[in-house]
Formats: sequence, structure tokens, C-alpha cells
Amino acid sequence: MTASAQTASPAADAAPVPVLVELFTSEGCSDCPPADKLLEELDTRQPIPGARAIVLSEHVTYWNHQGWTDPFSMTDIDDRQKEYGERFHIDSIYTPQAVVDGSAQMVGNNGPELARAVEAAAKTAKEPLTIADPRWENGAAVFSVKGAADAKARLVAVLAADATTSTVAHGENAGRTLHHVAVVRVMKDFASSSADGRPLRLSGGPLAHGKDASGPVRLVVFAVDRKTGHVTAAAEQTINR
Repeated sequence: MTASAQTASPAADAAPVPVLVELFTSEGCSDCPPADKLLEELDTRQPIPGARAIVLSEHVTYWNHQGWTDPFSMTDIDDRQKEYGERFHIDSIYTPQAVVDGSAQMVGNNGPELARAVEAAAKTAKEPLTIADPRWENGAAVFSVKGAADAKARLVAVLAADATTSTVAHGENAGRTLHHVAVVRVMKDFASSSADGRPLRLSGGPLAHGKDASGPVRLVVFAVDRKTGHVTAAAEQTINR
């Protein structure tokens, strides 16, 4: 083994840095399916060296008046995107929009720019964050989170359907069958002290009842700097039902 190979080995063996990738999308938007596909490829292939992309598909409601009501759309997602719009000084929110670690945004179907943003985010180390003992109890996710206490950060927990499929009957995507990964169904802010290992409970909402109440659920937890909005820690686990 050469000296250069010996030097490179520790870096090669280092654990990838978790990077949160949020895609604001809608089944009523004809520009969104390519972005949905790009997010799925990022999730399944994990092509960025040094990064572990934790993806979330976040469906907005403001396309619903175009003839198709997105079954996964949530007004909470509209509000979240508006906050990003203000933070990034965007005149008008739009789809598809990708946000990486709360620190960079781009058009969601721009693969090269998204890859560059994920690669850049992976160069900044995250605080340690661990999800412990996740389980499904009486229609809710029960879990604990362990991490460094940080009064400047807030903890956000998300329950996402692992994968979904829709056959769209009306609107811009009429006649298409659309696939999504990590579709956000529940999102909640917790206090910063919630990373102290005590049990947390997050209602499953539509994931506990109806057609969404089957298949695995992704539990994603991340810490956000209160001042900058940047993601400082992130973790993900799957809860099987």
C-alpha cells in the first residue's frame, strides 16, 4: 500500500454526512414529475460521495385549484415553503423547489445544481443526532432522540410515507401515474430540550388511518438553527408496521 493510499484511507472510511433535501412539489404541476424522479434517484442511489441524502417530498396545496387535488398536499407545507421564501428573499414561492439543509435553494429538477448543493453541504460536519427505540404504538410514533444540547436550535420530527403512487385523473398531469418517495404526512416542531433522550410521541395522522395506514414509515428528525434556519443535525430511521 502506498503512502498516499494510507493517507486517503481514513477519509474514505468516514461516515457520510447527513444532508437534508426537501422537495416542494405537487401532483398538479407538470414540471414536478422530473423533480420527483430526481429526488427518488438521489434517495435510492446516494450518488454524492461523502453525503447521506435524507430526502423529504413536501406537497403544497396551491396547485389544487387546477383540476386535481393532490392527496398528499398540506397547508403546513405551504407555510413552511413561505418561510423559506422569506428567508431566501424569493418574490414568489414555486414548484418544484429543492432546499438543501435549509441553506441553499434551487429549481427541483436541476440535477447538476442540486448535486453541487448536496456536495457542498456534506463538507460541513453535523452535530451528532441519534434516534433511539422507534416504534409504532396506538396510531403514533414513539421514539427518543439523543444529541448535543443546543439552546439555539429547534428540533423537528417528520413522519413520511416511504413510497406512494397516484394515478392522476385531471389537471396538468392527467393520465400519468406518479411515484413519490418519503412523502411528508406529519411534521412537528419540538423544543430544543427534546434531544435529551426522553420519550417523544408524534401522532401518525393519515399514516395511522385510511389508505396511508400500510407499509413502512420514515421517521426523520433534524435540528434547525433558530437564527439562520440551517440544518445542524439530522437522522432517519424506518418504522415498520
